[in-house]
Amino acid sequence: MKLPDKQSGQTEGSQGLQGSPTVKSGSPLPLGATVGLNGVNFAVFSRHATRVELLLYDSADDPYPSSVIALDPLANRTGEIWHVWVGGLKPGQCYAYRIDGPYRPYEGLRFNRWRVLVDPYAAALTGVSGWDFERARGYDASSPIKDLSFLAEDNGPYAARAMALAMEFDWKADRPPAHPWSRTIIYETHVRGLTIHPSSRVQHPGTYRGVIEKIPYFKELGVTALEFLPVQEFNENETRRTNPITGEPLGNYWGYNPVGFFAPKETYSSIGKGAQVTEFKEMVRALHAADIEVILDVVFNHTAEDDETGPTLSLRGFENSVYYLLSEDLRHYRDFSGCGNTLNCNHPVVRELILDCLRYWVIEMHIDGFRFDLAAILGRDESGNITPNAPLLERIAEDPILRNVKLIAEAWDAGGAYLVGSFPGLRWSEWNGQYRDDIRRFWRGDPGMTGAFASRLCGSADIYQHSGRAPLNSINFITCHDGFTLRDLVSYAEKHNEANGEGNRDGNPANFSCNYGVEGETSDAAINAVRLRQTKNMIATLMLSRGVPMLLGGDEFGRTQGGNNNAYCQDNEVSWYDWRLIERNRELVRFTRRMIAFRFDHSVLREERFYGHDEVLWFNSRGVYPDWNTGERSIACLILDVLGAGSRLYLMANAEEHEVEFQLPPAAHSLAWRIAIDTGAQAPNDIPEVAARQLVGRPNIRLAPRSLVVLEESPG
Repeated sequence: MKLPDKQSGQTEGSQGLQGSPTVKSGSPLPLGATVGLNGVNFAVFSRHATRVELLLYDSADDPYPSSVIALDPLANRTGEIWHVWVGGLKPGQCYAYRIDGPYRPYEGLRFNRWRVLVDPYAAALTGVSGWDFERARGYDASSPIKDLSFLAEDNGPYAARAMALAMEFDWKADRPPAHPWSRTIIYETHVRGLTIHPSSRVQHPGTYRGVIEKIPYFKELGVTALEFLPVQEFNENETRRTNPITGEPLGNYWGYNPVGFFAPKETYSSIGKGAQVTEFKEMVRALHAADIEVILDVVFNHTAEDDETGPTLSLRGFENSVYYLLSEDLRHYRDFSGCGNTLNCNHPVVRELILDCLRYWVIEMHIDGFRFDLAAILGRDESGNITPNAPLLERIAEDPILRNVKLIAEAWDAGGAYLVGSFPGLRWSEWNGQYRDDIRRFWRGDPGMTGAFASRLCGSADIYQHSGRAPLNSINFITCHDGFTLRDLVSYAEKHNEANGEGNRDGNPANFSCNYGVEGETSDAAINAVRLRQTKNMIATLMLSRGVPMLLGGDEFGRTQGGNNNAYCQDNEVSWYDWRLIERNRELVRFTRRMIAFRFDHSVLREERFYGHDEVLWFNSRGVYPDWNTGERSIACLILDVLGAGSRLYLMANAEEHEVEFQLPPAAHSLAWRIAIDTGAQAPNDIPEVAARQLVGRPNIRLAPRSLVVLEESPG
């Protein structure tokens, strides 16, 4: 059975190529499609393939290839790499593969020559948004296999294409900002969601170029790094689910389901068709020129191919048993990702794929760092066990090309591994989930949280110090893409994910949130005042804590998702940034900007080491050492800058629902305490300019309910 050529019915040979170009054996390295002066070299890995066909398309929109080149296993194979050089091809050439081989699921082999596959090393894909995953699916493993005829249905007209691209780009002497961790403030955001809303008023909404247009805002805010949700190519239209309330389609908005590890998202480009690579580079170049780093959230733990019933898109069709962790029966997949499959990260072939990919993003795309989604999976061996000194993690940390990039681990996975504080290798920083939970619980007013609050404020030594780590290993965050926004954290007691179509069963129920009297938005001025104060409390705490602060994009102007704490499928106004909120919540924007500046002005808050015993002194509200075992919900500390020339700071936090009077330590000789931060005060006195700071001329001070105050010594 042969697939028809769109013009002549040919399925083999190179006759469909214009000008009778030369076809040679080619080179096994580098993998992928490499554009040369007179043609393109193609190279892919497959261990058990019996036949490899290279499909060439005249354009991205053509449903069938103009030519199919069958690779000779003698002339076009070196070891387990299949390769061919085709003359006459130009940059922008669209291509794909069909791979034939044994279909024996109980041996882990799932070859299907009727599935059109994209190159795992493709630098760009096109047509992903229209990729019909349903036509590429496998069999239902819960039923006996009787009829495999559906496996011979051609999905070619409904599949994406890879593109062979030349990599020339004028970087204009681009240099990485190379901010030390002590001067890093991360802003987590989504390329599309950042500017797709009409209120963004950019010329290129929802794109890499749209990000460029917002650089002045990021500079004014003071952040030093943008951490983007996945830009590795994914299909936002992979599902056919709908919103049960509105009937509108739901998609893969966040992007945590990759189909192309090397390829930047096409629909984040203003024109696509391969321009996404150039426009991505333009974005990085512009951010670097503004002294802002670029960190990518990368997903190397699973792919969009799902479980044994999922679509065959790329890796499964090239070499299923190498790329994935399989169960003992080899027919099913081990699932430590919660997404149907798990990459076999520590297999040598997969390890090289990941390392090649990271190097590519650094060398070719000038990326400054990576946040690894469900990074505990990268430490699992081929049996799925967490292994000490996992080869992949060691290689990433010690790779000469990656040696100076920022490495951030989400140090857990869906299989029960939780490695916060013990993730292998001292180079890795980690999302500190304990910081998030403890700060939320303290400010909510949970009793017994003062000790945890103190530990998080000081860099979480209880989590990191025992293994030789430092505060820089802790990425401090209170909110992130996964969960409530900060506005929703103080507006909802429960999650409201009904629009996701999963009966509100999805999303973490443990949010440690509070609505302060009304669920959701309200016109009650008193409730809104409490919510604003609590928002300021948490932003202030984040910027006053040792470690590396990460701010969820939009939290600084009150972005809400209407109580949805799992908006992964909401590519709409639930997730989009409404820039009109900046004017509505300009007091919060100013406070955030001033808190970031305050952090930079006080190096003692940013030290890459833990406080010594003589550098921070703890007190209760009565001015004596606290009893950490009581149910008190207020705490204070004196911070001394013993290594620098900074002034002493006195921080007081009152999580009670009533005023609390704090006794103050005496100011140093000829100095006096002035109020630098007071979340209980009206703007601009919540964080006044230095010249406007109020003098505290008494031995005590009263803190408003649920408020934070920082005093700084200055000449009386």
